[in-house]
Amino acid sequence: MPQKHSKRYNSAVKVADLTKEYPLPEAVEILTKFPKAKFDETIELSFRLAVDATSGDQNVRGTTPLPNGSGKQVRVLVFTDNAEAAIAAGADHAGLQDMMQKVNEGWLDFDVAIATTEAMKQVRTLARVLGPKGLMPNPKSGTVTDDIAAGIKAVKAGRVEFKMDKSANIGVGVGKRSFTTAQILENVQAVIDAVGKAKPASFKGSNYIKSIALSASMSPGVHITSTEFSKY
Repeated sequence: MPQKHSKRYNSAVKVADLTKEYPLPEAVEILTKFPKAKFDETIELSFRLAVDATSGDQNVRGTTPLPNGSGKQVRVLVFTDNAEAAIAAGADHAGLQDMMQKVNEGWLDFDVAIATTEAMKQVRTLARVLGPKGLMPNPKSGTVTDDIAAGIKAVKAGRVEFKMDKSANIGVGVGKRSFTTAQILENVQAVIDAVGKAKPASFKGSNYIKSIALSASMSPGVHITSTEFSKY
């Protein structure tokens, strides 16, 4: 029985052949021509990696700044004894015992949590709450730092974190549909480079990145030709 597609998908198919792969600039151009939703959709890059997802030394994760920001308002919570300084530096919420108690009670009205090295000794007890939500501060992602002002600035400016799932896939938000083609292209290239450079030293095969697709919240994916990432 033929698969039924939405009107939005059928309209997208008229823009381009979605079974083909496209050079990055062309893929971005195609995406900008897809029918738009009634809200400012998030643009996402989806990676399929060739690493062994069951091997601990082949885990792929990292962070990268987006040249043009993420287009998202980022709410930041800072775990610190010096709440006043953190608030002055741009944190939306700050504190230690009081904030930890709120989180333990189920409060999660923030997008990123940052902790000082000293505060982290206590914040570790929140791992069971924050871990599953991807909100646990981590030195590798730059969210455990004693330079709170720089940490807040980096997160608010649009630094994104990427982390491989159990199927060796990565999804990363790279901007909004309201961005210009040039802004999207720059952000996409920055993320491809960051994921490429995060290749585990223990990975010995070829074609570390199997495939990359570019999509918006309500659009199908446009596959990017492998020549754009084969050097990784």
